[in-house]
Amino acid sequence: MLTNLEHLGLAVQDLEAATALYTTLLGEPPYKREHVASEGVDTVFFKVGGSKIELLAGTTPESAITKYLTKKGEGIHHVAFEVADIRVTMARLREQGFVLLNEEPKRGADNKLVCFVHPKSAAGVLVELCQEIG
Repeated sequence: MLTNLEHLGLAVQDLEAATALYTTLLGEPPYKREHVASEGVDTVFFKVGGSKIELLAGTTPESAITKYLTKKGEGIHHVAFEVADIRVTMARLREQGFVLLNEEPKRGADNKLVCFVHPKSAAGVLVELCQEIG
C-alpha cells in the first residue's frame, strides 16, 4: 500500500545552482546532501510540509540521471511514494501487471530501500517506491 507522497525527484544539470534556487524559492536550506556512488548521483533534499523535494545530478556519463538530462533536459524525473513493506508492494504490483525496474529493492538515498516502476506501465511517469531502512 502506498502510504504517502514521499518526494518529487528533480533532475538538474548544476546541483549547486539548483540548490541555491530552491533554497530561495522554499525559504529554507536543504536538510541533507548525499552522494550515491552506486547510482552515480549526488542528491540534495528539501523538506516541504510532509513531503520532500530531491534534486538529482549525475556524477558519471553512465548515470541514469546524466542520460535522462541528455535526452529530456531538466525537470521532474520521478514521483516517490512511501510504502509500509516494499517487497509486498512490489509483489502486488507485479501481479497486477506493472513492470518493475528492480527485481529486489536496493539501497537509495535518504536511508531508504527503493524500487522503480517503469514509466511505460505507469502512464509515462517513473514511480519510485520507498521504505525507510531499519
